Amino acid sequence: MTGLCVKQRESAVSLADVERFRTLPVANISDVMSRMSAGGARLRPLHREGVLIGPALTVRTRPGDNLMVHKALDMAVPGDVIVVDAGGDLTNALIGELMIAYARYKGVAGIVINGAVRDYAAISEGNFPIFAAGVTHRGPYKDGPGEVNVPISLDGMVIHPGDLMVGDLDGLVAVPQDEVDAIYRAASAKHQAEEAQLAAIARGENQRAWVDKALRAINCPGVEGA
Repeated sequence: MTGLCVKQRESAVSLADVERFRTLPVANISDVMSRMSAGGARLRPLHREGVLIGPALTVRTRPGDNLMVHKALDMAVPGDVIVVDAGGDLTNALIGELMIAYARYKGVAGIVINGAVRDYAAISEGNFPIFAAGVTHRGPYKDGPGEVNVPISLDGMVIHPGDLMVGDLDGLVAVPQDEVDAIYRAASAKHQAEEAQLAAIARGENQRAWVDKALRAINCPGVEGA
C-alpha cells in the first residue's frame, strides 16, 4: 500500500564502485552531472570529519516520525547509507545518539536526514557521517506511516534504492546505479584537470585567457579584439 510499505532492495552499487568514488570531491561529481543534482543546501555534515559514501537504503517517513527509520536500521547491511526523506521538517528529531550507536554496530556507513537530529554534541565530536537539515531536542513519534526502499526526493534530487550516495563538506549528491561508470570516468577526468590547474597556478602560469575569450564571445565593450 502506498504510504505504508517495506520493500527489499533489488540491487545496489558495488563495493568496487564505492571505493573508486571515495576520493572524488562531490563538486567534481556534481559538475559532470550538469550541475543539476543536489541534496539541498540545508543538508549539512554535522560530524567532525570524514566522507559519507555507500549505496542508499531509502526511507520516506511522516515528518516527526521515525518508525520506518528504525525498520531501515534493522534491514541495513554493512556499508549502507540510510537516506531519509522526512519532508525537511525540523519540529522533531528523527535520530539521536542511541540510534547512531545501533547504526555503527550494524556497520552502516552514514545517515542522511532531510529533517532534524538531536544529541548534537555526540555527533559533532564523532566521525560517523551524519547529514541533516537541523537540530532540535524534541524527540520523534513512532506511529508511522512510512516506506522503506522506495524512490525518494531530497530538494528535487531523486534517489532510488541502491544508488550511490556521496557527501563531503560541500554537500550531497546521488549517482544513479546505471550511470556510475560514465560519471566516474567524467568526474575523475575533471578532478585530474583541476589538479593540473592548481599545479599550474602554483608555478605562476597564466590560466585566465578563457575569461577574455568568453567576454569577446558576448561582444563585451572594452575587451581587446571584441
